[in-house]
Amino acid sequence: MHIPKLYREEDREKIIEFLKQNSFPALVSHDGEKLVATHLPVEIIAGEDGALTILGHMSRANPQWGSFGGQEVLLIFQGAHTYISPRWYNHVNVPTWNYMMVHVYGRVRAVEGRELRSLLSSLVGRHEAGASYRLENLPEEFVQKEMKGVFGFALDVTRIDAGYKLSQNRNEEDHANIIRELEGRGDENSLGVAKGMREIASGENASPSQ
Repeated sequence: MHIPKLYREEDREKIIEFLKQNSFPALVSHDGEKLVATHLPVEIIAGEDGALTILGHMSRANPQWGSFGGQEVLLIFQGAHTYISPRWYNHVNVPTWNYMMVHVYGRVRAVEGRELRSLLSSLVGRHEAGASYRLENLPEEFVQKEMKGVFGFALDVTRIDAGYKLSQNRNEEDHANIIRELEGRGDENSLGVAKGMREIASGENASPSQ
């Protein structure tokens, strides 16, 4: 992913939090003839040694899992994104798009047995937080049957490209006005971008307009 230096995010903790908050990425690989992709829920495991592992699963009926081999694959995590009108600047300019995006690369290894069961239990537990539904409460025969139908995987991360294009190249007046306009829209993406812009502004000074 092409990321101008001004928009590149390097803060590991911030990136990991982004991955956890946007944990339904697209997994892209090459099957030998063409690119293929699957959107799926994942678990993010950050090790104290700096290692990052992403766990997930897909149906064994999906032929993509057979393409992984030793190739490096791509996970695309997309956050809030929205249109930015040139009417919001104090000078003549063109339309643009603000966004938060992280591309994660790594190699896939199969997850089976107890490790797969633990992954599935963790996913159910996170999304059923506070509810009584648990993998452990289901009939064992049923769980084993369902597990046979999925391919579990762990992606050992080799590199990350994180790009947050949040009007860092705008002056203070324009930056504040863009936030105000986005918050006035009120939709989820506009509010998410406005929140990201406020966080950027609180952590660093906006660069002069270009």
